[in-house]
Amino acid sequence: MVGPESPCKNPVTRACNPVQFGYTAPSFCKYLNRAVSRGWGAKGLNALLFEMRLKMNGVRMPLYEHVFISRQDLSNTQAESLIEHFGTVLADNGGSVLLSEYWGVKTMAYKINKNRKGHYAFLRTDAPAPAVQEMERLMRLHDDVMRVLTIKVDEHKEGPSIQMQKRDERDNRRERR
Repeated sequence: MVGPESPCKNPVTRACNPVQFGYTAPSFCKYLNRAVSRGWGAKGLNALLFEMRLKMNGVRMPLYEHVFISRQDLSNTQAESLIEHFGTVLADNGGSVLLSEYWGVKTMAYKINKNRKGHYAFLRTDAPAPAVQEMERLMRLHDDVMRVLTIKVDEHKEGPSIQMQKRDERDNRRERR
């Protein structure tokens, strides 16, 4: 039941019809209560309502690409578990991971936190802005993550990222002199 007769105690849920936005009433209440409990305030609620309006109009959520570097002393499985962990953070907040790639240990151009190397990871996501903000906040607080870069893109390119392609497949390289 949705609307003024809704058993939900939240006035925002009773004021609007979450089903028309693709949510069930309990999941909407859960998402809304999570936003309020995390202190998103008016900004977070506005982002939630904006996302709902977009869904109602048939517009998809924003697309993002994330690259993060974790410490070199982690094992490969620990670095890959970080990818899964941050993917679940996005999923819990209403987003989804479309592609995740582990690029391996690479040498950096300069030291970061006394490290010359790091585990590189790449994520392509489809998520609302509050979910991305929460994931970035958790990444910055995580001791194993050294750097984070998030870019909003218009569309995702098909196939693997440029780092995962073989050198022979990269067609836009100029010839050496």
